Amino acid sequence: MEKNLEFMQIAMKYLPEAQEKMKEAGIEFSPAMAEPFLGMFLKVMQEAYDLGKKEALAKD
Repeated sequence: MEKNLEFMQIAMKYLPEAQEKMKEAGIEFSPAMAEPFLGMFLKVMQEAYDLGKKEALAKD
């Protein structure tokens, strides 16, 4: 997936906020816990990117 690096940079930008929310909810965050969530995040971001690209091309 071509955009994964950019998507990971976005995820890292918001990671501290996510960690804080999890801590407030009583969930202990670990790097091992992050992996499945980051994988899901990448899928969501790629699908959203593809949808936006498809809509932009349809407008031309």
